Amino acid sequence: MTEMTTIDTLHGEALARAADQAVRAIPPAWPLTATVAVNPFLGQISETLDHTAARLARIGGVRLALPRKHYADLFAKGEITDEDLVAALQSSTLFNQIDLPALKAALAEEPQAVAALPTIAELVAWATGKDWPGLVSERIGSFAAGFFDQGQALWAASRRNGLYAAWRAFATHDLTPEILELKGFSIHVDETPETPHGAIERAAVSLGLGAEPGTYFHQLLLTVGGWAQYARHIQFKAEVEGRTDTTALELLAIRLVFEEALYAQHKTAIESEWQQVRRSHAEPVSPDFETIVNGLLQMAAERATQRKLAATLAAPSTVKVAELRPVLQAAFCIDVRSEVFRRALESVDPAVRTLGFAGFFGLGASHKGFASDVAEHRLPVLLKPSVFSCSAVDHDEDADQQARFSARATRAWGRFKLAAVSSFAFVEAMGPVYAGKLMRDGLGFGKGKGPDAAKPRFAPSLGLDTRAVIAETVLKAMSLTEGFGRFVLIAGHGANVVNNPYASALHCGACGGYAGDVNARLLADLLNDRAVREKLAVNRIAIPADTVFLGGLHDTTTDTVTLFEDDVDNEILPEDIVRIRQWLAQAGGLTRAERARRLPRATGDRVIERSRDWSEVRPELGLAGCRAFIAAPRSRTAGRSLEGQAFLHDYVWKKDEGFKILELILTAPVVVASWISLQYFGSCVAPSLFGAGNKLLHNIVGGIGVVEGNGGNMRAGLPWQSVHDGANFVHEPLRLTVAVEAPTEAMTDILDRHPQVRALFDNGWLTLFALNQDGQMEWRYKGNLLWTRSSRCTPSIVKRPATERVPR
Repeated sequence: MTEMTTIDTLHGEALARAADQAVRAIPPAWPLTATVAVNPFLGQISETLDHTAARLARIGGVRLALPRKHYADLFAKGEITDEDLVAALQSSTLFNQIDLPALKAALAEEPQAVAALPTIAELVAWATGKDWPGLVSERIGSFAAGFFDQGQALWAASRRNGLYAAWRAFATHDLTPEILELKGFSIHVDETPETPHGAIERAAVSLGLGAEPGTYFHQLLLTVGGWAQYARHIQFKAEVEGRTDTTALELLAIRLVFEEALYAQHKTAIESEWQQVRRSHAEPVSPDFETIVNGLLQMAAERATQRKLAATLAAPSTVKVAELRPVLQAAFCIDVRSEVFRRALESVDPAVRTLGFAGFFGLGASHKGFASDVAEHRLPVLLKPSVFSCSAVDHDEDADQQARFSARATRAWGRFKLAAVSSFAFVEAMGPVYAGKLMRDGLGFGKGKGPDAAKPRFAPSLGLDTRAVIAETVLKAMSLTEGFGRFVLIAGHGANVVNNPYASALHCGACGGYAGDVNARLLADLLNDRAVREKLAVNRIAIPADTVFLGGLHDTTTDTVTLFEDDVDNEILPEDIVRIRQWLAQAGGLTRAERARRLPRATGDRVIERSRDWSEVRPELGLAGCRAFIAAPRSRTAGRSLEGQAFLHDYVWKKDEGFKILELILTAPVVVASWISLQYFGSCVAPSLFGAGNKLLHNIVGGIGVVEGNGGNMRAGLPWQSVHDGANFVHEPLRLTVAVEAPTEAMTDILDRHPQVRALFDNGWLTLFALNQDGQMEWRYKGNLLWTRSSRCTPSIVKRPATERVPR
């Protein structure tokens, strides 16, 4: 008896580990209110792209690559060369198994489509001719939409005791499966164990899985699409906050109960096929020949873009930086959209210089807007808030109260319009009232929500010493500790669009999917504080008395910049503001003209108009095209067009004592940029799994996501219109190239101490280069803490001992 108990315990522990691994293989998806880009391969960073591609071919039926014709066209145009193909082959362990002629021949041969292993629902569908996968998706989606609802539904499901318990209560009264001939389903659910772990164990026994289900659990979570990703987000957020959560695990249990019920009713018809599928899931994942070829072609395409980037950085700059003190220094987010605006702004006058820094500007703020009690976490989702702020209401309490009353009335009116009884009469009686609104929106006179007029402020509990430490930390991280201009613009960014559920995806990812105006205004106010400046001066950061910090907001859809000069207490001459506005307006015009070349049916004069068009599915292209991250002094990239494809972070390693800033860059902004890059990658090469589908078919569900049509799986990732213009891709799926001007031994030491970050580079999800003192891409990180000279230099491999510095 004791031995049997021990076996059962070990069996349960193994299944629990397998279930947890399956849950962690799913990427999290944030709600529409604060959408941030997420690496869809977050759970596979310990594997290579080839192994991940093999895994997703088995359980998702997709190849993680564009059609071979894409690479063949690049080769025909000369963008991919023999040199790139050879470099890809030499980096592969299969160099002796495939040569250059064979790889070039593969360019003309499209591989056969792959099919995922069938689930039990699919096996039963083949046996009965009924769409059981569709039914399972629809019933889980119908329940999940109510359970996860954030205020859209009139009757939301009870959340008492968690997802699984709520679903059992729902499913025991849901007659739809039985009507469609899944007999006894309600009774089957009622007899399931009361805990999700118990349900998983029972289903595993019933289905003959044993203690090692292989890739089966992961596949089941993929079949519920965005619901699994949203549940994983809840767990991810809880763990960042030091809590635990089992929502995603409970969703797996629910999906398994459906499989168990279908298997019990149709076991005889599908048993032989199911045994074969079960064995296939248990086999190790291994890439086949076609997957390896796709990986080599992908790597060759990336080598080609790295050659182009290296040539751009090595070319002599035509820009001569004036020695005089700048009139305006403008700090923008490292977002790739800022690269175009920064280049344009620097070109309008030599008295202007720009900087790049993560758009939350080092302020991990939890902010409450005007007349709102909702805490908006305006910081990277990997971090916890460290400061708290709100919009000032000291002199406008009546307006605050009126705004709250108005918001409540709007919510009540909205619920009345959607109520089960009143909705029918509402359409008949009130429809004509909306003619004016329809006319206004149709003519493009509508607009999105702008920033709060009220100035944000820190919580009173944030003392002077703490504020001074924050200011010093941020300035050092920006490499801005001397040479301050007369005006320093801190420019956050956001997107003001209409009729777009994915509006927050165009905001600042570093600000948690919100606009960056609050953080910019908070930092400007902090650095204008005389008491803070006195503290900074003690620590050898002397800000001139006449330097004024201005908060601003760069609208990336219209490329206009809002200045918050009224936040500044000391007087600013009107002519100074006029001059700054003129510079910003000139830069905006140049930027719109450049961006219009990529936007379908756009001209520079119509870019602003498009942002107000409620039928426009591409008001802007977001971060499409992103392919590089550069951390170096601005002089390395100034005057060079990076075509809005590079994240630019100002960094001067000689000012970085102990390489603490370098560590922060590699472990935070680089990781966030990789999430963005890989989300675009996944939405291009595997849109069925990691894309949000067609915007024209979207309906918002639960206030958190979208479905295509009127139900089923929630979609997560980027809409198709964000990566494709209807004829061609507007984003070429490439893994991010990271180029940092810093000693290689410093970077190696940081990677050695951060295994999760190192895994991204060692397994090829990112490529790392070290720039030399001339800003050239001299050293390539080879993996396993090894560096090699890039192909333009003499080949040499270096392993960094703790005290050795690679020649610079």
